[in-house]
Amino acid sequence: MREKNKNIPNYLSKYRTNLILSPEVIRNASGIIVNGRRYKSFLFSSDVATIMYSDADAVLAVYPYSPHPSIIRSLSIVSQVPLAAGVGGGITQGQRSVDVAKFAESYGCFAVVLNSAVKINTVKELAKVIDIPIIYTVISEFQDLDAYFEAGVSILNISGAQKTAAIVGHYRELYPEIPIIATGGRNDEDIMETIEAGANAITYTPPSTKEVFKESMNHYRKDLQEEYMAEHPGEE
Repeated sequence: MREKNKNIPNYLSKYRTNLILSPEVIRNASGIIVNGRRYKSFLFSSDVATIMYSDADAVLAVYPYSPHPSIIRSLSIVSQVPLAAGVGGGITQGQRSVDVAKFAESYGCFAVVLNSAVKINTVKELAKVIDIPIIYTVISEFQDLDAYFEAGVSILNISGAQKTAAIVGHYRELYPEIPIIATGGRNDEDIMETIEAGANAITYTPPSTKEVFKESMNHYRKDLQEEYMAEHPGEE
């Protein structure tokens, strides 16, 4: 077998030097192929600026509010990669979720995401009208998933905080063929543990805009101080 060329050309444009790069360790995941395209890294964000400057394979666009078509439209315009859009499951159920899911598909989202509280009937209604995968969010190893798969769920999104890897392993053993996306944690070791437990793809949370601003401001202050000291030697 021919060895892969490790000298991959890399171009970075002038105004994208501060890209939000996904952890390299995620490349060890198998990925999930949806309609011919492979997804390994998912950016967990609904911030348009963050999405614009990310290198992730896809965006998991869920947020703690009722899903709205205008949000999906805005994220779709900005994102340079496909979106998996949240369409409800808690307060938003039934026909409302169906309508938002249809809108998401019409705007090019490659999948829709339902949270753990969604009712089976809502999953069934979505499966009747959309032709993109339904991703169901799992937060505990005590969820009975058979009915959700029968209703139309095709991908799991496992988010179990510190127990994520264990929950992934639990459901991987029960469902060997089901695609699993999972949160990876804050370091390479946690991400690799989740992949080895059976996750096919990893979601990662980028630094907040507050954190990015803090780092930038500290850098600017240091530059100003050094410039001033160079122009005023001998001053402290």
